[in-house]
Formats: sequence, C-alpha cells, structure tokens
Amino acid sequence: MATFVRISALSWADVLAAFAMFVMMNYLTNVWKLSTTHTAGIINIWNGITPVLAFAFAFFSDAFIGDFYMLVSSSISYSVGLGLLSMSTPPVFGTCKDYNQECIGHTQKVLFYTALSLIAVGMAGHMVSLAPFLDLNTKSEKDDKNENGKGNKILVQIPGLIMVLIVILAAGIGLPYIKPWSLRFGIPAICSVVATVFFLTGWARGDYIPAPIEGSPLTTTVRVFVATVCNFSKPIPSPNELYNEKDTRSTRSLRCFDKAAIKLPEGQRPDKWKVCDVREVEDTKIGIRILPMWLTFIVVGIVLSIGNTYFLEQANHMDRKLGKIKVSIPIFLLFYNATSPIFAKFYIYLAKRTKKYAPPLGIATGMVLSVLCCITAAKVETRRLHRIRDHDLLDKPDEKIPMSIFALLPQFMLLAAVDGMANSSIKGFFKNQTPESMYKYLTYCTNGVLGLGKMASVLSVYVVGKVSERNGKPNWF
Repeated sequence: MATFVRISALSWADVLAAFAMFVMMNYLTNVWKLSTTHTAGIINIWNGITPVLAFAFAFFSDAFIGDFYMLVSSSISYSVGLGLLSMSTPPVFGTCKDYNQECIGHTQKVLFYTALSLIAVGMAGHMVSLAPFLDLNTKSEKDDKNENGKGNKILVQIPGLIMVLIVILAAGIGLPYIKPWSLRFGIPAICSVVATVFFLTGWARGDYIPAPIEGSPLTTTVRVFVATVCNFSKPIPSPNELYNEKDTRSTRSLRCFDKAAIKLPEGQRPDKWKVCDVREVEDTKIGIRILPMWLTFIVVGIVLSIGNTYFLEQANHMDRKLGKIKVSIPIFLLFYNATSPIFAKFYIYLAKRTKKYAPPLGIATGMVLSVLCCITAAKVETRRLHRIRDHDLLDKPDEKIPMSIFALLPQFMLLAAVDGMANSSIKGFFKNQTPESMYKYLTYCTNGVLGLGKMASVLSVYVVGKVSERNGKPNWF
C-alpha cells in the first residue's frame, strides 16, 4: 500500500496544478490586462505543446531512460515550474505589490514563460510514465502479498483513491477562494515539492521496481528512414532482392522505402541501421499512409481549444451565485472531467454492440457535437453581449454582468462530449489500422494531433482576424 500511495502522490500534485492552470486565462486578462486573443494564444500554445511533448517523451522513455527517471526529471521540472509561476506574480519580485498591469515587469514575464515551459515538460512526463510505473509497482506489491488477490489490489488502492478525491474537491472548491494569485499558484508548487520528495523516499528505501528498457517501436521507423537515405541512390529493388526474414508480402505503395530492406552482398555483416526487414518497412508504410487521416482530426483540437480560453473569458464577470452560494469558475473543470468519461463509456458501449461501425459513428458524432457546441456558445455569447449593452456595461469591463454563469453549462457539456466521444473513437479507429507494436502510442498520437489542433487555433484566429479587417472593417477579435 505504501508504494501505491507514494507514487499516486504525484497525481495529487497534478490535480492541484490542473486547477491552478485552468484559471490562467482569468489571471492574464485581469492582472496582466492582455487581450482575450493574446491570452488565448498563450494558453492554447501551452495546452497544445504539452501532448506533443508527451509523444516525444514516450519515445525517449521507452528507448533510453525508462519510466522511473522520466518521472523523477518531470516531477522536478513540475515543482520548479510551479514555483517560478508563483514567483512571477507581482508581490514576489514585482516593482509593486498590487495585482495590476503596472506591476508586471520584465522579470515577471521571464519567470512566467519559463514556468510555463517547465510545467509543460512536467505534465508531459507524468502523462507518459506515471500510469505505467504505478501499474507495474502496484502489481508487484500485490503479487508479493497475495498472488491471487484481485480484491486485495482494490484495498491497496483505496487510500490513494480517497486522497485523489479529497484533493480534487479541495482544489475545485477551496483553491479558487484564495484571493492572492501568489498563493493560488504557490500551494500547488508546495504540494508538488512534497509529493516529489515523498515519491523519492520510496526510491531511497528500494521499494520500486524499475521497468526494463525494452526499446521503442518508433526506433524501427527511424531505422527505416535512415536505411532508405543510405540506399537512396540505388534503384527500387525487386521482391527477391529484399531482406525478408519473416516472409512478409511487400506492398506496391511507397516503394521507395523498400530500399531500406535491400539485401547486402554475401559475406557482409548486416547493420540494423542500414538494412531492415520487410516487416519493419511495411509497418513504417502503414504509419505514413494513415498520417494524412490522422491530421484531419486537428479540427477537433481547434474546437477543444476554446474550452479553457474563450469559454472562461465568457464566465469571467458573469453572475456566479447559485442561490446564496457563490460558486467558482473551476467548477466547470469538475463538471467537464465528470462528464467526459460518461460519453467515453457510451462509446465503449457502442463499440461492443457495433464493433465494425463504432469508430466511424463515434467520430461522426464527435464532429456533429463540435458544431452544436460552437452554435450553443455563439448563442450564449449573443445573449451575454445583449445583457452588456442593455445594462450599459460596454465601458465597464470589470462590472458584473447580470447573467448566470450556469448558462455556460450546455456548451461545457457538449465540449466534454466531443472530448469523450472523439478521443475514444479516434483511438478505436486507428487501433484497427496500426501495427500491434504501435498500440501503446495510440493515445499519445491522438492527444498529440489534438494538441496540434489547439495550437492551430491560434493561427486560425489570426487569419480570420486579418481577413475580417479587409476594406477597413473592424477586426472580429
């Protein structure tokens, strides 16, 4: 049980950091006084680059350092990043102590952007290695105590799960009521440091079993490209000239990569970076062929990018009262995280009933929900702007808008549905298309493509803004 708690402590810090970062949009618009477009660009680039880094880190972890050292390095990066984020607030190194634009100097900006980079590295590392390392050591701990005790595994995990639930509730309900931004960012930083130290105590005691470094299937892809380049000047070989140890049929598409499998003359020792098997070449071809299809899902990422940017800016000055209770904006993150798995489970149910058609239906449903989400958000924004005009608040950006914040719930629910349905169905679709060796990377590839979509949203806003300025018209953004 101690091993499970030590490792899962890192996830507690993840939860606190996620809630702290969720309100970053409000911090930059209210304190730094950045425009909505500028702030959304910063947040979306950060949100997009994190899963892209996770894909690269998955390769690096599998091929070189393993899950444990990836966790150690990413946890340290996480802790330092959150600490720098707290120090980037005006009361720490600012020219003045107030949370306003005049107190944000060059030092704060350097600390802030450095912090975002380190936090992205920390999050990406945890996305890659935390769950596999936890599963490996929990299984080992269970086997040591009870070889057949499935129920024992659940008992071992209960304390950690209870703590995760407590942290989620504390972060979602308590953290937003802390007014100073330095403390709001500082508490997750302290918790991250404590969790990292607590995790390292298990290493000092020798409690952890490091996962063996078995190499990454992406290395094979790199080898195929290297071997193709080495044999670039040679003509495309015939099937009997290929190194085909596993008797794999060579396809007729992308035949330039067949050069990677050209046999060496007899007597020469084969070099794995210059000669690949036909099976390895064919697996690489599959990846290249499905890449254009994968990139089409960037559109889903563009839609998902509005959740913790423009949606939060809508909520910024709306009425937050539920009766006599004043709710905080991170309540939407709780709602989102609770709703998204429900739709993911609905897809799993659909997949069991219609295995053949489940992925296309799930993807199509996700696309339709994306459209409905945008339409709903536009309707709510129209109502919000009408309220602003009706109450003469156009020149009073900090005044409360007489419109309930819960008007945003439908669009958050639809966005969570897009996330749950599309994410699961995209992985299900490509699971039937990719080699078995690449199954582990399906999640990272899917999240990476959605991350590219979030970054692409910055470009789309810029292009639309420039187009809207034609003929002297005002910029839409």
